[in-house]
Amino acid sequence: MLKEHTVFTMAALRILSGLLEVGAALIILRFNKIETALRVNGVLAVIGPTILLLGITLGVMGLSDRLPLGRMLMIYAGVFLIFWGTRRL
Repeated sequence: MLKEHTVFTMAALRILSGLLEVGAALIILRFNKIETALRVNGVLAVIGPTILLLGITLGVMGLSDRLPLGRMLMIYAGVFLIFWGTRRL
């Protein structure tokens, strides 16, 4: 049994993300059209970062009582830099 509820929730988000990815791949294969594949990938482009942010937010909130403010800010700055660095790919 998992010790912390936060860890369980973060793992559940990752499982959900993986299931969505597999489902999207099956949809792409089923329709076998480039247009559909692009649309499905567009939807995943929104869902993926959202799940990433939720997972990081849950983790930082779970550590907030043990993590100094400066380190929390560094984590959020790192996430911001990931999104900023990949914004025009």
